[in-house]
Amino acid sequence: MLTDYPSAHVPSHGAFDRSLPNSLRPPLPFSLDRRAHIGRSLRERSDQDTRWSYDSPAAGRIDPAVEISPADSVKRRVVAWDGMAAEVVQVTQRERIEYRFRAPRHLLVVYEQGTRNDGETMVEGLPRSARRDLKRKLTFVPAGHEYREWHDPRTLARVVFFYFDPKKMPVHSEAGAANGLLAPRLFFEDTTLWDTALKLKTLIENAGSDNRLYFEALGTVLAHELVRLNAGAPRPGPQLRGGLAAWQQRTVAAHIDEHLSEQIPLTVLAQLVRLSPYYFCRAFKQSFGVPPHRYHNHQRIEFAKTLLAKPNSSVTEVGLAVGFSETSSFTAAFRKTTGLTPTAYRRGLA
Repeated sequence: MLTDYPSAHVPSHGAFDRSLPNSLRPPLPFSLDRRAHIGRSLRERSDQDTRWSYDSPAAGRIDPAVEISPADSVKRRVVAWDGMAAEVVQVTQRERIEYRFRAPRHLLVVYEQGTRNDGETMVEGLPRSARRDLKRKLTFVPAGHEYREWHDPRTLARVVFFYFDPKKMPVHSEAGAANGLLAPRLFFEDTTLWDTALKLKTLIENAGSDNRLYFEALGTVLAHELVRLNAGAPRPGPQLRGGLAAWQQRTVAAHIDEHLSEQIPLTVLAQLVRLSPYYFCRAFKQSFGVPPHRYHNHQRIEFAKTLLAKPNSSVTEVGLAVGFSETSSFTAAFRKTTGLTPTAYRRGLA
């Protein structure tokens, strides 16, 4: 059986950059000593008997591990074997919590459950996200990239971390790329990855020596699916016949909602769902009934309606909040969508 242990047993290390804004600084300092012992490292083991281990105290720790602060706010369950490790992290207290990771390992973050009142997630090489509903999302951090995250939790999160040795990752035959070139991804969805990750999580929670071969097989599948995802050859034919897949619709809609006040390049939306801009535009219109820019504008106006219901904001302030630099352009867009000016709409609410 795996052992539950508070993350206080896993020393945190690597101080946050003091040049960062306060929102990304942890409430407690991290030790700079990278030599602090976390336990058995994820390293190549030639002895077959030691490749699978989770019963011994040393196996209940991995190095390097995601640093969590405050350390006593979570429980962690760990299993490690040749080239890979996994841990289930259950948050136990409703207080601000910080995560940090940068290591010569790939990291897959599986958000089984959790919502936050406030927070921010950063993966080096990608725009930061303040997404609040994290349930059923995935984040991938390639080796050497930095991952930082903080939460003001609304619900107690449950996360699974998977760590991969880049040297043991499979090579996609079509990609022809080196293992270290996997791309970072933030808050994406992939049904195959999700299902395999949950099977591994279940094994961690109900671990026994008889599960070793099945666990390693699933781990191999998970590694192959990550590489396949990175190779990412789009399959536009089936998608166009039915528009965007459900996960693609959710991904694009969520990204637009999170960036209502910004100009969103079409290429960014297309990359999120692994399509070319041309096929993406066609599939998006089939799914939503309007082109991406019209959908974006519609969502802006809907949000503006919510803000106009609050009397303490002027029409100009509402327009700026939803991405219009001039009141006249906001008024024109609002009238085109609703048939009313923002002032008339507010008057009607009163």
